Amino acid sequence: MVVAEHIKKNFGVKRVLSDVTFSLKEGDILGIVGANGCGKSTLLGILAGTLPADGGSLSYDGKNAFSSRKVFSDGVGFIPQENPLMMELSVLDNLRLWYDASAKELMESMEQGPLKQWKLYEYAKVRASRLSGGTKKRLSIACALSSSPKVLILDEPGAALDLSMKEEIKSVMKEFAKDHKAVILTSHEMSELSICNRLMLLKDGSLKELSLPLDEAQLLSLIGGKE
Repeated sequence: MVVAEHIKKNFGVKRVLSDVTFSLKEGDILGIVGANGCGKSTLLGILAGTLPADGGSLSYDGKNAFSSRKVFSDGVGFIPQENPLMMELSVLDNLRLWYDASAKELMESMEQGPLKQWKLYEYAKVRASRLSGGTKKRLSIACALSSSPKVLILDEPGAALDLSMKEEIKSVMKEFAKDHKAVILTSHEMSELSICNRLMLLKDGSLKELSLPLDEAQLLSLIGGKE
């Protein structure tokens, strides 16, 4: 489903990613861990198509992602750590930026259709800037899933959320992967990493597969300290 080979990324003279290689199959939930500043967010940006790579190759379902933006837009849903919302727009207008549907159709979907699960109907006319952190996250996920992607990428999905919302996000990721799809996430929270069937450590610009299970002390030892 996902094949990344020898991905490289430099910022000026600093090499952040030197040789990132991995593959994913349907049903995988991959957690990427590493110390602060090791390049996790940079890697996710490349995998999601928001940052260019300086070398290597990336394919989704056998399609070369670096040669066509459409591969990213059709196949990948990305939720960065900072909510990618237009804060001055309402919930409804944010959704209209992503979905090929009329305002009426989106309202119906939020009330009793596929978008109902995100509990956004009562906030339809509310500006995104006035939403709680959890509701912003639900809206971000709804936007990211607009193209029915096969790969969902999340950067620190539970950051700044309460426990109930963290559990909701975990359920979303597990259900998504069950549907013959795959999830890639970064996190420093063991509760989130516990749903992953694979863990990889990003260190010195490359990825290394970790043997599971791992407890928190073992993981911190491999990373080299707290996040």
